[in-house]
This record gives sequence, C-alpha cells and structure tokens, in this order.
Amino acid sequence: MAKVTAEISMSLDGFVAGPNQTLDDPLGAGGDQLHEWAVRLKTFREFHGQEGGDVDSDDELLAESVGSVGAIVMGRRMFSGGAGPWDDDPNASGWWGDDPPFHKPVFVVTHHEREPLADTTFTFVTDGIERAVELARDASGDDAVGISGGADVIQQTLDAGLLDELQIHLAPVLLGGGVRLFNENDGRAQRIEQTDLRESPTGVVHLRFRTV
Repeated sequence: MAKVTAEISMSLDGFVAGPNQTLDDPLGAGGDQLHEWAVRLKTFREFHGQEGGDVDSDDELLAESVGSVGAIVMGRRMFSGGAGPWDDDPNASGWWGDDPPFHKPVFVVTHHEREPLADTTFTFVTDGIERAVELARDASGDDAVGISGGADVIQQTLDAGLLDELQIHLAPVLLGGGVRLFNENDGRAQRIEQTDLRESPTGVVHLRFRTV
C-alpha cells in the first residue's frame, strides 16, 4: 500500500500562512517568508517551468520529495482559495491557470461536486479525506501519496490515522497570527517520532516524523 506523506513550511510560532489571506495574497501577511528557502531552488523552478536556481542540500531534499510522490491530495483552498459553489468562485480554475505544474493525478477535497479537469488531472472528491486518499493510492502505483495542504487537510489526514510521515520545514520567522498547522481535535492524543533532521543554509530546519 502506498505510503501517505505530508510536508509543509511552518513558522516558529506554528503558522503555515499569515493573517489576512486574500486571493491577491493567499499566503497572508508575511506568509511568503515561509517559502523563501524553496523558491530559490533549481528543483522548485523546474517544477514551475522556470530556469536556473540554486543547487544545494535543500535542493536535494526537495528533489527527493517531488520525485517520491505519484499522486497528490489537497484541499479546496489549496486549489483555488475559494469556498462554496464553484460558480461563485472567482478562481475556479485554480491558481495555476492552463498549465498546472503537477503532471500527476491530483485529488481535491471539497463539499461541492464538479467534473474532473483533464489538464493534470484534477479530480474533485466530495466523500471526505478517506475517499480522496483511497483514490490517490490507487493512482500512485508504487509511489507515495503526497498531502500538499492546506493545514486542515493535513490535520484531517492525521486525525483519520491515514498519515504515515510528516515533514515540517521550520522557518526562522514569527508571523504572530494566521493559519495554524495544528488545532485542537476531539481530544485524542497522537504520537509521532522524529526520524530525520536536516539544517538548511537559509536557517530553516527540516524535521521529518513518522506516526506511531
């Protein structure tokens, strides 16, 4: 069975996006600082159809992550930033326009039905995180299923006992507010064990955990 992994950049005070998120500023105030370690890298730039970029230990780590994933699960806000009926979503085609960078199946968890978009392919799943992960496992073959966010979908995957591995890129930033990665659940304790720690030239610490 395909391993289910998640990775996300987080501030020292526990936020994965800053306050006051909008369609024009989806990462919120200061949120772009969380990803400065990645956007400079060759692997990141190639993934988004760009040239150049740095090659170092961070690039090696990112290349490992990108190459290990055969299918992706994300939430509605990660896909478009919107909510509610698709006809009312001003960004209904997603952040990436006509050329999404994934080139592998993506399953979007949403409350609102919609036909698949064939470019990547985006499949919209209204039966919850368990069904989305099941479909992604079927599509990923021997590769891992990547939970790309946002925070709510990662938390749902963890709460459902579906997450095998979590990688947090801990940035030396204090956002002071915004979207937290971990919120209160129904009171169930969850145990994770650290399996790896790598330091970045940028000051970011890459932490990897497995669920127990």
